Amino acid sequence: MATVALAGVTKRFGDVVAVDDLTLEAGDDDFLVLLGPSGCGKSTALRMVAGLEEPTSGRITIGGRTVNGVEPKARDVAMVFQSYALYPHKTVLDNIAFPLKARGVPKAERNEQAASVAAQLGLGELLTRRPGQLSGGQRQRVALARAIVRRPQVFLMDEPLSNLDAKMRTQTRAELVELHERLATTFIYVTHDQVEAMTMGSRVAILDQGALQQVGPPQEVYDRPANLFVARFIGSPPMNTLPATVEHLNGTAALRVGAGGRVALPEVLGNAAERGHGADVVVGVRPEHLRPVPPSATVANGDGIRATVRVVESLGHERHLLCEVEGAGAVIARVDAEAPVPHAGEPVLLGAEPRHVHIFDGATGGRLGP
Repeated sequence: MATVALAGVTKRFGDVVAVDDLTLEAGDDDFLVLLGPSGCGKSTALRMVAGLEEPTSGRITIGGRTVNGVEPKARDVAMVFQSYALYPHKTVLDNIAFPLKARGVPKAERNEQAASVAAQLGLGELLTRRPGQLSGGQRQRVALARAIVRRPQVFLMDEPLSNLDAKMRTQTRAELVELHERLATTFIYVTHDQVEAMTMGSRVAILDQGALQQVGPPQEVYDRPANLFVARFIGSPPMNTLPATVEHLNGTAALRVGAGGRVALPEVLGNAAERGHGADVVVGVRPEHLRPVPPSATVANGDGIRATVRVVESLGHERHLLCEVEGAGAVIARVDAEAPVPHAGEPVLLGAEPRHVHIFDGATGGRLGP
């Protein structure tokens, strides 16, 4: 295993900046997930670590060794691609063993090692088949086995599960986590799927337009998004964000939201908002932290957001209330399947405990407060 570090790495394609001054480190035995929308630069960053792209500026080190200009084969990394990249005319055994053949390992030894890795991934009975005779999930396992048999310092994975169906993705996610724990090797994994990032990564690095937005453990990123982009990207459904104005009532800071809506702030956020009296901010609340109550009811300190229910979505184990806040926008409240909910077209009061409220700067999008 080895530490991978990018220091001030930038990659330009003509006038397009794909990766912008990226400084990031994946430590020994780390499972670092690069997460972001299409075109954010995550795959380009991974390809630069692999040596498939050279940085325009900045330095990349693997195990303390600078690898700028070093051939991919000399970096001691293994890469798993989205497209599997298997040899269609070779058997499963020969596909897995190919990296060892390229190193000059004797046939009997390489076949033994390849068969051992194949057995770990449940491919023991498929060694004589060719890729065209395998399912998508089986082919992905062959690609993983081919990477594992090399025993590299670092595994690089570029959206390896995106071609699998939902059930197989769930199963393979768990297998990859177990594989990482068993191999105790550095993994860098690229995905646009936040569920993969949250369930697999020991740390998540979120990119947008080539720039790093936030890096940290998945739960920390979920609980304390650094800015509006992260807040709106992480979570399914994502965090509700609404324009608001800072106001004071009886010496306490609060947020005015939409037509007649008011959100109380915890003291620590109130102190941060004190400096912005009358300022425009954005309030954020996760769907699971919005609770619907009857319009005639009151919540703590008389706070609440008045809205109209537009759609009620049932997901079996829970329901989503899609609501419209007059003068502010749309929000989603997540409620238990057994809980009573209003019907479409009815008014609803949405309350949130102050400790679950986030505020962001209306101009920069940066998080306000701790």
